[in-house]
Amino acid sequence: MLDTSVRLLRLLSLLQVRREWSGADLAARLDVTTRTVRNDVERLRLLGYEVRSRTGTAGGYRLAAGSELPPLLLDDDEAVAVAVGLQAAAAGSVTGIEETSVRALAKLERSLPSRLRHRVDALRRATVSAAAGGPTVDAEVLTAVSTAISRRERVRFDYVGRDGLATLRDVEPHRLVYTGRRWYLLAWDTAREDWRTFRADRMSPRTPGGPRFTPREPPEPDVAQHVVRGVGSTAWRHRPRIRFLAPATEIAARVTPTAGILTGSDDGTCVLETGSDSLIDVAGFLATIDTPFEVLDPPELRDLLRRLADLYSAGAREPAGGAGTP
Repeated sequence: MLDTSVRLLRLLSLLQVRREWSGADLAARLDVTTRTVRNDVERLRLLGYEVRSRTGTAGGYRLAAGSELPPLLLDDDEAVAVAVGLQAAAAGSVTGIEETSVRALAKLERSLPSRLRHRVDALRRATVSAAAGGPTVDAEVLTAVSTAISRRERVRFDYVGRDGLATLRDVEPHRLVYTGRRWYLLAWDTAREDWRTFRADRMSPRTPGGPRFTPREPPEPDVAQHVVRGVGSTAWRHRPRIRFLAPATEIAARVTPTAGILTGSDDGTCVLETGSDSLIDVAGFLATIDTPFEVLDPPELRDLLRRLADLYSAGAREPAGGAGTP
């Protein structure tokens, strides 16, 4: 029979990987009697784990959320995944979570066996972050909004617009969307009776919140795409639309999700709606994709590409007097 402490860890591990176990199944897995299982469950409860039980033929044991966070048991892959996630959070876009993530990561790495520390360190050394530096958001703002979304409660908050003026908004929150640069809230604005997108870093929630509401159908099924398209229409000076003479799956493999909205067509082409403050940057971006394309909008981009084509064509000519002539 296993030592009691070892058996408790085995029991806890089993309870964490399946929603519910019968006493007989746990006893068989641990090679003990059902009475021993009952005693071990009581020991786990004394340690702070909320283990619920039901009697009868349909009864069993289930690990539930308690009032405090007890120690967790993670397998190798789970531990590495948590460590990597904490590293990303330490350099993330949520205000105040960086220090907390560093503390949690330090605790986790101290408990990792050598073989797992090597995996985490190797991944850290081999990875370079290309995340854009956007404004940070207070973690309490995200918590308040996400709680209201879960409870279907309206949110009141002070909002600073692009003009710097603050207004009081009352909304029915639908979803938080993270674009890789900024956090946005898609919500139904009760005063304007329409869907609106708000930057979370400009929000200051008020308490108490509003009453409960019945969720509405979003403006389109793909909420993230709706937010990216809406934000892009106001965030950039230029909004090019490019038709690539290739399937959307092929182009999607060459651009990042934040490059814009990619829509495929039945004829084997696709259209990319992107944005930039500089058309010359768009021209350079198109060159990196290295696929035939057509500029649908704006006309100024077509004019620029013609000038660049003439410039590059001239530069590709053989120098006067032959190659290598000083």
